[in-house]
Parts: sequence; C-alpha cells; structure tokens
Amino acid sequence: MTAYTRPKRISLKNHPVYSENWVQDIIADDPTILGLGDLVLRDRERIQTRAGRLDLLLQDPETYKRYEVELQLGATDETHIIRSIEYWDIERKRYPQYEHCAVLVAEDITSRFLNVVSLFNGALPIIAIQMQAYQVGEHVTLVFTKVLDELQRGLVDEDEDAISAPTDRAYWEKDKGTPKTVALMDRMFELVKEADPESELKYNKFYVGLIKEGRAKNYVAFRPKKAFVLFEPKLPRTEETDAMLEDAGIETLEYAARWGNYRIRVTDSDFKAHKELFRTLIEKARTYREG
Repeated sequence: MTAYTRPKRISLKNHPVYSENWVQDIIADDPTILGLGDLVLRDRERIQTRAGRLDLLLQDPETYKRYEVELQLGATDETHIIRSIEYWDIERKRYPQYEHCAVLVAEDITSRFLNVVSLFNGALPIIAIQMQAYQVGEHVTLVFTKVLDELQRGLVDEDEDAISAPTDRAYWEKDKGTPKTVALMDRMFELVKEADPESELKYNKFYVGLIKEGRAKNYVAFRPKKAFVLFEPKLPRTEETDAMLEDAGIETLEYAARWGNYRIRVTDSDFKAHKELFRTLIEKARTYREG
C-alpha cells in the first residue's frame, strides 16, 4: 500500500517558527502560488509616505498590471481592509499609467468581512485570498484560495450606458473608418453569421458590437479605422492563441486585460490570407461566451 500522510491544518499567527516574513519569502520567491497568473515581484516592504509599508508589489510582465498585496496572519480585520485599499490608492495615483488591483491575503476571511470587501469590489478592483497552512509530515505547505475575484466589467454596450451612445453605419464610414474598412468588417461579420445567423451588427460610438433578439451579445467587437479594422474577440489570453496569431504574422495590440479581449489589426490582405484563423477565433469567442 502506498504511504499516506494526513495533512494537519496549523495556524501561523502565533506559530513560534513560521511568521509573516516567512510567508512573504515564499510568495516573493514564487508569486504564481497566489493563483493570479504568471506574476513577478516588483518590490517588497515598499515604503508608503505617511502610510507604512506595502507587503508585496507584484506585476504581470505581459500587461504590466500591478497587484498591491497585503498579508494578514490570522483573521482579517478592519485595519487590514483599510490598509489594502489605502496602499492600492497610493500606488495607482503614483503610477496611473498602469492598471492596479488590491489583493488582501489572510488565513481566515470571515463571512462578515467578506461581505464588507464585496461592497468595495463594485467600486474598486480588489481580490480576497484565503491562505491555509498545513503540516504534512516534516514539511509545511501553503494553499491559497481565491474567495473573492476582481469584478469583471463588461463592454459599455452591455450596460444601460449604451443607450446614450448609439449611432449608425454612416458614422463609422465617414468619421471613424472608411467605406472600405466598414466593408471589410462586413466580410468578417459574415463569419459570425455562419454559426450565429440571428446576430446583427449594433453600431455604437465606441465600437460596433453584436445584438441578438434585442440584447447585446458582444463576444466579438469591431472598430473600423482608416486603414484597418480593429477586431476584438473576447477570449482569455492563452499561449495557444498567442502562438496562432504570431505564426500568422498578424499585428496585435496589447491584450485588454480589463475587458478580457484580444485586439487585432486586420487589413484586407490579412483577411484573405487568414480567413480560417478569424473563423476559429470567432467560434472560440462564441463558445467561451455561451459556455
């Protein structure tokens, strides 16, 4: 029979060996254990003017998004929440060119404080992670579980503000794009209709989305420009999709992490040469949206 060791939950708050600095060391050495992606350490014990020290500053090397991480051994409390938000606010004002997200890590995030943090989540980006320590034989391991994720905000057409921003095809042909790039968008939209024949184009001032049965369904969006169409399939970023685009030699702009979509420049020649690729991206986005 294979040997089995039952893990034993331990508390770090009053442990004689394992401290908050020890936890910081673990995360600083491998930030991916938080489950927030392939992040890198930007700074540690970062001094905040008149506000103490930020435990950890992590950054996504692809999108440059920054995560202000505050640790708490034991149960979270009011000061932990306030400190997390305060450090997030200081950093975003100091470096407004980046996206920022507050991350609160504690051994115990009670339902009371989870409800409080959830209220803030509607107004600012915040993630709550519960940290559990286990003794396994002679070793100690940490398990991080995301109990509150950052609120994902949809495209503007997916909320009531879109009512104030409708426009028409002429606006895109004359003011934003050209008849030629709008015609290219039409050809791309035909790929949408192959699998989703009831979809229609919905013209807004900021982009052209999809509408079906009177409701926005923006798993892809288009922005006709003067020389190309900016094509935006709503997909999580993956190495597979990145490789597909790189192998095709298609120009892409920075991935829109806030909205969760790729941003791809498409010309007439791109569309003719890689029609199957665009069909695949559209189908993947539709499947991802509809589950």
